[in-house]
Amino acid sequence: MDLTAADTALVVTDPQNDVLRAGNPVWPLVGPALAAHRTVENLHRLFSAAGEHGFGVHVSPHYNFATDLGWRFGGPIERTMHEAGMFARPGALTLDGFPGSGADWLPELAPFIEDGRTVVTSPHKVFGPQTNDLVLQLRKRGVTRVVLAGMLANLCVESHLRDLLENGFRCAVVSDAVAAPQHPEFGDGNTAAAINHRFLTDDVLTTDQVVEQFTRSPRSTP
Repeated sequence: MDLTAADTALVVTDPQNDVLRAGNPVWPLVGPALAAHRTVENLHRLFSAAGEHGFGVHVSPHYNFATDLGWRFGGPIERTMHEAGMFARPGALTLDGFPGSGADWLPELAPFIEDGRTVVTSPHKVFGPQTNDLVLQLRKRGVTRVVLAGMLANLCVESHLRDLLENGFRCAVVSDAVAAPQHPEFGDGNTAAAINHRFLTDDVLTTDQVVEQFTRSPRSTP
């Protein structure tokens, strides 16, 4: 898949402390994959290259507001997140307690996200973007191709991938800028994600390959 600044955007899911910071609530499950993939380093490289070469960047965050704790049912991952207080915020209209919290951006990535150009969408509430404005934001900017990275590879990344494909976008996943849990009962999410990404995407690329394409693409004209 050819990546050009005129019609390609980088989309990063959940670049947040509760899945990327050492010692987060799911660190025993995701830490080994983050280290093996060098996920944080590669996300940093993607953000940097996208900004430097004029590619649009969209962040699709996960927030659990206090009112969401009133949900009456959910799968095991949803329950884990709610019980552990992951991505927690008091409400949609306040940032009280946000700085440095599990819902906040990983500090290494925050300067890119808060650069005044990156689009931070409304939150997705389970795994996919059906509950936020990502598709609208992409379409309003003429984006037809998406490069996906972020967390977690087999959950939010894959759910975003499937919905974006159904909405007519061409998609590539950055294989070493994602990571998934290795769960003692459910299995290795990294293997599941790698297989499904291959089945679904236009392309599976490495960070090196994406940065190379970003670098040689003509800058987009606003």
